[in-house]
Amino acid sequence: MRFDVLTIFPSLFYGHLEEGILGRAVKRGLVDIRLINIRDFATGVHKATDDRPYGGGDGMVMTPEPLTKALESIERLDRSLVILLSPQGKTFDQEAAWDCTEWDQLILICGRYEGVDERIRLGCIDREISIGDYVLSGGEIGALVVMDAVSRLIPGVLGGERSNQEDSFQDGLLEYPQYTRPRVFKGREVPPVLLSGDHEKIRQWRRRESLKRTLERRPDLLKKARLTSEDEKFLAELKSQ
Repeated sequence: MRFDVLTIFPSLFYGHLEEGILGRAVKRGLVDIRLINIRDFATGVHKATDDRPYGGGDGMVMTPEPLTKALESIERLDRSLVILLSPQGKTFDQEAAWDCTEWDQLILICGRYEGVDERIRLGCIDREISIGDYVLSGGEIGALVVMDAVSRLIPGVLGGERSNQEDSFQDGLLEYPQYTRPRVFKGREVPPVLLSGDHEKIRQWRRRESLKRTLERRPDLLKKARLTSEDEKFLAELKSQ
């Protein structure tokens, strides 16, 4: 998977791309991340990438010329998707992350200021993505979120083959509680079932805890979760209590 990131602040990415799971994926060659500085394609002494909006108003708008030239400089792979990180985009979720893995190359444009010139949106963008209903200073954080979430789904990036299958949201539910050593911590003991060695009972416990946690914290997720008849029966019992 290759990511090409267009930004006016490439230095914001350096630390994150050198550490953790994403950093290891880059070092192992499983993920290729290329940072493109939009200012390199701007003209004039100050290399400006923004200007005042027509019609007046506060703030500045990213101009189309540098962005277009930056996009044109990128070598395109066969299956390439251009994404604008924008608060107006579709909310990014686990399903969207899986969809992104179907592409060979994601080109991520990090908007700034009041956004990009509308002609960029109309002529160059395949998809707009938002990471939540709030406003950030720029799209860089959103680009990192997308790259991190998508990279986890690429074979070989995570240690265990099923690690990404058991994450929260993977089957539409929040993940079950996790425990490790010590067995007792500040008077709280690990649930005995996790120490039983009975894999079927452990599976059932984890599934029910996942359902319980989702019902308590994100009941909206249950509307589109993949539920079995056993799940439905357990949820009915919880709701009746």
